[in-house]
Amino acid sequence: MADGDGLGEAAAAAASPLAPAPGLSPPPGWRERLRAGLAGTGASLWFVAGLGLLYALRVPLRLCENLAAVTVFLNSLTPKFYVALTGTSSLISGLIFIFEWWYFHKHGTSFIEQVSISHLRPLMGGTETSISEPGSPSSNRESETSRHNLSECKVWRNPLNLFRGAEYRRYTWVTGKEPLTYYDMNLSAQDHQTFFTCDTDFLRPSDTGRDTNVLVYIKRRLAMCARKLGRIREAVKIMRDLMKEFPPLTMLNIHENLLESLLELQAYADVQAVLAKYDDISLPKSAAICYTAALLKTRTVSDKFSPETASRRGLSTAEINAVEAIHRAVEFNPHVPKYLLEMKSLILPPEHILKRGDSEAIAYAFFHLQHWKRIEGALNLLQCTWEGTFRMIPYPLEKGHLFYPYPSCTETADRELLPTFHHVSVYPKKELPFFIHFTAGLCSSTAMIALLTHQFPEIMGVFAKAVSMISRTCVEYL
Repeated sequence: MADGDGLGEAAAAAASPLAPAPGLSPPPGWRERLRAGLAGTGASLWFVAGLGLLYALRVPLRLCENLAAVTVFLNSLTPKFYVALTGTSSLISGLIFIFEWWYFHKHGTSFIEQVSISHLRPLMGGTETSISEPGSPSSNRESETSRHNLSECKVWRNPLNLFRGAEYRRYTWVTGKEPLTYYDMNLSAQDHQTFFTCDTDFLRPSDTGRDTNVLVYIKRRLAMCARKLGRIREAVKIMRDLMKEFPPLTMLNIHENLLESLLELQAYADVQAVLAKYDDISLPKSAAICYTAALLKTRTVSDKFSPETASRRGLSTAEINAVEAIHRAVEFNPHVPKYLLEMKSLILPPEHILKRGDSEAIAYAFFHLQHWKRIEGALNLLQCTWEGTFRMIPYPLEKGHLFYPYPSCTETADRELLPTFHHVSVYPKKELPFFIHFTAGLCSSTAMIALLTHQFPEIMGVFAKAVSMISRTCVEYL
């Protein structure tokens, strides 16, 4: 009986048109491809069914008679009516276009598209999404990428931030703008609660302040204050002692403070030694590490670099290494070059940053622009080569070249961290939505028709009659 059931199941599987052939393993993802094919075919079938229904109902609905009546009515209208109609349509579509443009630049998406997806799609039965088979390669890649994007979209405390409330208030008094967002200040309040709450407070009040985190925080701030006061060698000594005494605390990014101080001293050999330790494949990267490495390699060739000479004789080995270092840095954070080249204006950096985001680019350029300017020809080499990075990165950004694909969450997080008056840099640059193109075309075309009807009423009247006659002929033919 069991053998008979097995033969029956095999015969049913072989007879099913949707099952894979017996003896052959189905290709991965065949269910998704089948579902997509059926969905595409379904749209065509609906279109054909609609035409058939229109043809079948042409007599009961009296399409020919109704169209003739509409044609007579339109012919009786004056050109002023058409001018008013097309002018009103142009005005309405123009207002929709302006609103769509504003909404897109503020939120990064189309309002009409968002409403259609969130409200109309469920009503039309478009709630199904393709689900990858568990264990399939595509599912594993998607989960790995999502986990990495989640880690890259973590907000970090700005390691170079040392502004005080008085400086922020002075900025507000001069410009009339708030330099910090509520989200950024709320994160700072949480940091202070974490740093200044000691484990032994409730047992031994006399030991308040001896917690390791508080000790490192205070010493680091002392080093940053010394750096700001110009006592750079003192700041470097404090930072080196901290890194030697507490080596596990690399997440505090004290080495980034050390890099900036050593660059101010122009101690490039010491900078290279720090990079050799922290620019490692197993350690997290930052704009400070990648762009400092590029700056050091640029320094060896920038004073003699000329685009004309390089295009004529080709790049030397040292120049190739410098260009590759610039490409590596730009791939990690593509927002930095515009600030270093002063193509975008700088603002006060936030107290928290998002790695690979616009907030990190502002924080890096605010403190490191002077180091790039100090090296002759460095900004010139950067200007000539940084855009070549984007020819090396696959598009769309399914995978990176030297790093993971650029995360898609940076724009949202940066808009929370940066003040509203700052124009957030977005990468990759988003294409304008379809509805912006559609409303712009509709506004332009209706305005043109209104103008032509106003200037040449007889010609446009003949044209309108010709269009109505063609439509009537088509309906009669059906």
